[in-house]
Amino acid sequence: MSESPFGAAGLLQRLRPSRISADDVVDAVEALLPELGAGDLRVRLAGSLLELREREREVRVHLADLAADMTAAAVRATPEGIGAALTTWIASRPVTDAAAAAAGVAFVDWADAAATLLGWRVVVRRGDVAVPWTPSAAVDPRFVHRVRSASTGRSHDVDVDLRVEGPVGLWSHRAVPLLATAALVAPERMIARTDAAGLDLAEMSVVVTPRRPVACAGAAVAARLAGETRESCAILPWRRLGDLPWA
Repeated sequence: MSESPFGAAGLLQRLRPSRISADDVVDAVEALLPELGAGDLRVRLAGSLLELREREREVRVHLADLAADMTAAAVRATPEGIGAALTTWIASRPVTDAAAAAAGVAFVDWADAAATLLGWRVVVRRGDVAVPWTPSAAVDPRFVHRVRSASTGRSHDVDVDLRVEGPVGLWSHRAVPLLATAALVAPERMIARTDAAGLDLAEMSVVVTPRRPVACAGAAVAARLAGETRESCAILPWRRLGDLPWA
């Protein structure tokens, strides 16, 4: 299921969405402009367009289209609601090569459209929003390798929570669900933490459902968990995690 680029809406908002106009979005942009000039990001209104420019990345969207998308996503039609949605949308902009090099973290995602193969990717966190990095056409393979290596190192420092429920250990990230898979860079440490929590998983298998909590258990329990989920997932013995390619 795709996630809204404007954040989550409450049930009542989804049932009774309010119409948002292009002028409403303009007002929100103008109110936020003083806060949006940090770093390399440049935000400007150009007639009927909203433009974002940051180093080699550029996004241009029609204000009417952005307003229609906000209405469809049941964004609250108040200055505060539209402003919050706009802030989240801007945070979801493409990641620059420089940002990936400076702050990228490795996580596991689907490597193919059919959701059958897993692979590592680089993501940059902006508050509660995390955006995967796609290298620009200008970078060479050596730069990509350096970014990936650095992001793997940073994943060791991501604070991932462990909750034990019977024979299963569940790994999650409090603010950004996508980052739960950062724990997979150090499977031996996962085993040590589950052992300290009273769950012996010397032969741990992991059930990976990208952008959801990671489950770890013995092989039989992991297979049962995977069979019960309606989402695409994969089961991997912990020793195979080091063989995952870069997507």
